[in-house]
Amino acid sequence: MRISLFAAACLLLATGVACSAQTPAPAADAQQYKPMPGYDTSVMDTSADPCTDFYQYACGNFAKVHPIPSDMPEFDQFVNLFEFNTQALHEIVQKTAAAHAAPGTNEQKIGDYYSSCMDTDAIDKQGLTPIQAELDRIAALKSKQDLPALIAHLDRMAVGVFFDYGSMQDYKDATREIAYIDQSGLGLPEKDYYLRTDDKSVETRKQYVAHLVNVLKLLGDSPDAAQAEAQKILDLETALAKASQGNVERRDPANIYHPMALTAFSATAPAIDTAKFIELMGSPSVTDLNVVSPGFFPALNKVIADTDLATLQAYMRAHLADSFAMRLPHTFDDENFDFYGRKLTGTPEQQARWKRCVQGTDGSLGEALGKLYAAQYFTPDMKAATLREVHDIEAAMGKDIDEIDWMSPETKVKAKEKLHAVADKIGYPDKWRDYSKLDMKPGDALGNSMRSREFETAYQLNKIGKPVNRQEWQMTPPTVNAYYDPSMNDINFPAGILQPAFYDKDATDATNYGHIGAVVGHELTHGFDDQGAKFDAAGNLHDWWTPEDKKKFEEKTGCIDAEYSGFTAVDDVKVNGKLTLGENTADNGGLRLAYIALMARLAAGAPTASGAEQQAEQSISPQRQLFIGWAQNWCTNERPELLRMLAQTDPHSPDAIRVRGVIVNMPEFSQAFGCKQGQPMAPVKSCRVW
Repeated sequence: MRISLFAAACLLLATGVACSAQTPAPAADAQQYKPMPGYDTSVMDTSADPCTDFYQYACGNFAKVHPIPSDMPEFDQFVNLFEFNTQALHEIVQKTAAAHAAPGTNEQKIGDYYSSCMDTDAIDKQGLTPIQAELDRIAALKSKQDLPALIAHLDRMAVGVFFDYGSMQDYKDATREIAYIDQSGLGLPEKDYYLRTDDKSVETRKQYVAHLVNVLKLLGDSPDAAQAEAQKILDLETALAKASQGNVERRDPANIYHPMALTAFSATAPAIDTAKFIELMGSPSVTDLNVVSPGFFPALNKVIADTDLATLQAYMRAHLADSFAMRLPHTFDDENFDFYGRKLTGTPEQQARWKRCVQGTDGSLGEALGKLYAAQYFTPDMKAATLREVHDIEAAMGKDIDEIDWMSPETKVKAKEKLHAVADKIGYPDKWRDYSKLDMKPGDALGNSMRSREFETAYQLNKIGKPVNRQEWQMTPPTVNAYYDPSMNDINFPAGILQPAFYDKDATDATNYGHIGAVVGHELTHGFDDQGAKFDAAGNLHDWWTPEDKKKFEEKTGCIDAEYSGFTAVDDVKVNGKLTLGENTADNGGLRLAYIALMARLAAGAPTASGAEQQAEQSISPQRQLFIGWAQNWCTNERPELLRMLAQTDPHSPDAIRVRGVIVNMPEFSQAFGCKQGQPMAPVKSCRVW
């Protein structure tokens, strides 16, 4: 319900939870995951020439050592950390559920949410009864004039039909929260899934229709009716897709910021009766709002006018069932996984129920569960070590700005002003969320999910018209990820990622700088990538560049775009250099900043080890340790189906390309490994922004 560019300024697309150095007892049916070391010789292929293919050298044996588990589409450092810590969170929620805490406490809510989610016998026995009132509400729709009320009801439960409404930070006045309205309503990952004509895309659409048929049959429709309805739903969504902005277009904040008076906007889509819809959402009243995708709404208005009522109802029923599939009988859950898991990502088996219920608890009660997690797994010395490294990386950014030769003194002053205004958030929020108004009941899996979604919707909408809360986080403490928010101008590192292998107290400083140092640098660089550079120190969308410097900056980011567009993601799919430009820029800048910071620490005579140095690390230079640490962040084993999907939807390049794409742009790597110019990892031409 909240729109922010931070989603395009994260370390990785998928988020999750992380581990600690303490090994929890895994569930009886679970593979036991252990923290990976900061410097891992077992995954290296030292027979490979690092100057020919550094990813192969640093990660060449990763797939052999770490086969993909059957319930996953990929396996890498992030997944290992996510899975290991899911076990830790599992222990927390099990103990919390067994304690039968006092009613109204966070512990009671955590326990009841998790226990009800796990009670599949009760869920199957109840059948469609828990969701029948919602199905009846859709069936009772007799006129399109009543559609806005129904859309508002579904939107409050985060069921994505037709369009989306929520709160956001005003791009031009970062002190205030405003309302936005945006495109939504697609069942496939993004618009081009409906429009591409290659064989794979055509096959995916056929599979999607078959999925819709199966869902509608589970809801009680006859096979013939379900088949006809599913095709009409695809036609409806295709019309919405044609009017939607694409992933690349939405990367430019100017393309998703269109403040309009409510009366003016309402005239573009009378079918959704915006004023009535906003009132029924429970939103504070608004006189204007940001229309994120203005071209979408006239087309939406036409789709609603041209589509028969029965098809609109079938569309909403299918999306409702898919949205809550895990809290419905197992046939819905299995069908949802078959399409979105097996078909789209190539994952053979559904994840164990307990894992998904732990993740659901984190999603619904993230700061309540995160508070318990942080108390047990994130110590003050870990926070202090991270803060020291953050300050080192920020100092490196200041040095880099001072020394670059393409930026004028005038623009450098503005860049340093923005850098010095960056807020650092580490571990968890200073003030925890209040869940007192969220009601959780034992044995009510679907109701608990619905209420938690409505609670979050109300929380976000209540911000509209109020000053921005700059202390708020947009990820839960156990999340294995990090992000930069351009409107907040802050960098955020949840406790979940500040664990081995990303921060390893037994690794050398050089290895840790390659891991978490480059992560910090990545997020900081997002403040100065092609998106972040459009926001000033206060978080406002404001051009602080001289025309000459902006032109030079665009030439340099254009080099990154062209370079990455030449890489093949999988089979016949190339990397989309424009979609991945911000992340590629951040990867390149992040490692360079980590290198500068490490060199400064070495020059100051600081010790290069955080704890007990590993013998393998001691035998190589700190520079090599840093580069290997960086590469091993991205050691991965991925299914081709996932790679294809991510190449078409993810603003990040594939992991192996994240390594090679940065290394070829760093002469410091060639110096460390003795590469000769002209070798694959030391090309004659390279790119550099920061």
